[in-house]
Amino acid sequence: MGQTPKFVQGNEACVEAALYAGLNFFAGYPITPSTEIAEHLSVRLPQIGGKFVQMEDEIASLCAIIGASLTGCKVMTATSGPGFSLMQEALGYAVMAEIPCVIANVQRGGPSTGIPTHVSQGDVNQARWGTHGDHAIIALTASNHQDLFAMTVEAFNLAETYRTPVILLFDEVVGHMREKLLVPEPGELPLVERLRTSVKEGVDYHPYLPREDGRLPMSDFGGVHRYNVTGLVHDMWGFPSTDPKVVHGLLRHLVDKIENRAGILARYKEHQLEDAEIVIISYGSSARSALHVVEDRRQRGERLGLLELQTLWPFPHELVRRKCDQAKAVVVVEMNMGQIVQAVKLSVPQPERVFLANRIDGNFITPGDIMNILRIIQGKGV
Repeated sequence: MGQTPKFVQGNEACVEAALYAGLNFFAGYPITPSTEIAEHLSVRLPQIGGKFVQMEDEIASLCAIIGASLTGCKVMTATSGPGFSLMQEALGYAVMAEIPCVIANVQRGGPSTGIPTHVSQGDVNQARWGTHGDHAIIALTASNHQDLFAMTVEAFNLAETYRTPVILLFDEVVGHMREKLLVPEPGELPLVERLRTSVKEGVDYHPYLPREDGRLPMSDFGGVHRYNVTGLVHDMWGFPSTDPKVVHGLLRHLVDKIENRAGILARYKEHQLEDAEIVIISYGSSARSALHVVEDRRQRGERLGLLELQTLWPFPHELVRRKCDQAKAVVVVEMNMGQIVQAVKLSVPQPERVFLANRIDGNFITPGDIMNILRIIQGKGV
């Protein structure tokens, strides 16, 4: 990483990463605490020939990037909890029609309008289950700006690889804090470009007929091929179908292409897990406090370790089981009433040994908050 360090907000780091990944169309609606993403892209995108559109609301924003993606653009929108709620119908459409797009959700307190300027991680389950019907989703997160950059680039890569929407689940602390960012040189991080069909003009193009490797080549909408795109269950031509075999096959495909690759999609960092008796699992800005606790208690001879999840969905059950296999206790640190903790309990053989250290009052969870739970587990009182 040879470029001059930048001192930026996390939202600015997201912008830099999106441009690095090839973003050339953004549509969005301002909402705290994600507004800086739209603000900076409104300047940067036109400078490189890209398009920035401020839409009338979040529903229109996601619909706009879906349309732009079909024409061949790399696309993104950004929002927070209330806007993410509005996007759910269009998110389901993108899942069903298999349209690559990236949605950044910089989380704030909720429900409803909640506390717009304070931190929360309350949208984790919404990212997984917010839109209706059986489906799978990819959601990534990060605890610092360098990782935020990498996960944003990764979101674009995974969206193109699996023809799916990918959600970036950041939070207000990561989005608004400032720290050093080293922007990689061009070519330093791998980029996945759109897989386009080799079917010639005048030859039937089947938009939903996968190759042997399972990937679906695309043809830019409005180009040489005419084809149908719908949110209805559809056949390989894209036309609606109620044939039970078609329905079953499509739903299995939409789920299996992601859930069956949970191990491949798992992004994570680990700190001193080799001999850990207590494993802390955390993500996003909460992992910063968790890491501080691990480093502090190690100096005092206590065997703590940290598993920082960067892929939240599909949940890496096998990874969590393996990393917690020898632990006497597991502590999940998150700023909600317990969302990832439920997935962790499903992953380990002794769920009764999984504990929650959380905070839900809009303030950042501190090392002291985590230590209070550790003292109880260790029988030392609060």
